Amino acid sequence: MSETMTQRSFAVESMEHLRILFGGFDENVKTVMEQTGADIAAREESIIVSGSEESVQLACAVLERLLRLIARGESIDRSRIRYAVELAKEGNAEMIDSIMQDVVAVTHRGKQIRCKTLGQKTYVKAMKDNTVTFSTGPAGTGKTYLAMAMAVAAYKNKEVERIVLTRPAVEAGEKLGFLPGDLQNKVDPYLRPLYDALYDLMGVESYQKMQERGAIEVAPLAYMRGRTLNDSYIILDEAQNTTSEQMKMFLTRFGFGSRVVITGDVTQIDLPTGKRSGLVEAVDILGGIEGIGIVQLTARDIVRHELVQQIVRAYDRYEKRRGPRS
Repeated sequence: MSETMTQRSFAVESMEHLRILFGGFDENVKTVMEQTGADIAAREESIIVSGSEESVQLACAVLERLLRLIARGESIDRSRIRYAVELAKEGNAEMIDSIMQDVVAVTHRGKQIRCKTLGQKTYVKAMKDNTVTFSTGPAGTGKTYLAMAMAVAAYKNKEVERIVLTRPAVEAGEKLGFLPGDLQNKVDPYLRPLYDALYDLMGVESYQKMQERGAIEVAPLAYMRGRTLNDSYIILDEAQNTTSEQMKMFLTRFGFGSRVVITGDVTQIDLPTGKRSGLVEAVDILGGIEGIGIVQLTARDIVRHELVQQIVRAYDRYEKRRGPRS
């Protein structure tokens, strides 16, 4: 017996919203059709959705919420649409537009930084609620950028007196001694991703002024030894490449009034064979302690080009097939 077909239409606020929803060469609406199985067409300032009852209901739930995002001035793309459909299929359609309601920070150009996935929203809440937050997950999930956005917001709100950003300086067996210049010149290439995010959030001029006042510090992890950091927002990036000793040293550096965020991707460990990652060990040891939050982001939380998400998933499948390394 053939499946009963149905049709539903609803009005769109403006032709501009309709244009954004459909996207260039209708690629956005084609993605909705691919993911839901419904047929979608535009008629003047209305959208016509047809197909099975289930596919029409799913497509309409997604389209209506995407239009709310557009009305708020948010951009949409294929990756975000796929994520919206996933949420709707799980019965969480109401979360599609609520995820991005809270503004985490505002860049120096006035762009609002918002969460784009449930995982990111959980991560931001963990940073607000805990003194120490661990965040693990693949590249592109916003681990470092969101942490830095929170740090900049905390500084602007006078919740902390300075921002300290650090990461291990030696990766993949490279030797600092072979790089030209003094020690700062040698470690700067390893810290470049942190500088790039800071420039985006604050602007180069504001960053330089804060650095001159000592309100911001970007330094390799080795510089943290022997210090106590009070009233600071401290971020340790690429923490999967810390040793057990380095992680313990870092976790005993923060003092009163400070917040600490540790980020890393445990699938990208560059330590010598036989050395256990300090990040992996710390997450195992410190889980369940009050004041410490642990958030694991996944491929679903990747907010870069949609191919990045597919690449990460392909590598995950490969690693599972290959099994543990010898």
